[in-house]
Amino acid sequence: MNDFVWLARVYYEDTDAGGMVYHTNYLKFMERARTEWLRDKGIEQSQLKQQYNLIFVVRQVTIDYLKPAIFDDLLNITVNVKKWGKASLIIAQKVLRDTDILCTGVVKVAAINIVKQRPQAVPIEIFQRLKTE
Repeated sequence: MNDFVWLARVYYEDTDAGGMVYHTNYLKFMERARTEWLRDKGIEQSQLKQQYNLIFVVRQVTIDYLKPAIFDDLLNITVNVKKWGKASLIIAQKVLRDTDILCTGVVKVAAINIVKQRPQAVPIEIFQRLKTE
């Protein structure tokens, strides 16, 4: 499957006292890219919650900071599903400036029923949309 790519600009508010992107903001960029990936597939998280009592939650994150992003950089944040489960996904993500990899992450996302607060299988029609290129 090809990587989904979302563009983000680094704003002053994203940086720390040294002028580099603050470490937690990479996680925010990755979260936003995953949300836009879902939208690109025609899936709105508010609709999942309303229609299926389903939300996606981050269960585990591994992140590796390689090089800093700085104010005004234009970043490419990628989303690539590496493993599909009934109620979970393992997603590889990268934050790049041009072709320079600044940060990599692996995010395990679980599908949770908000009423029961337990894992829930992703409905087949949603699963099929997610798997389309």
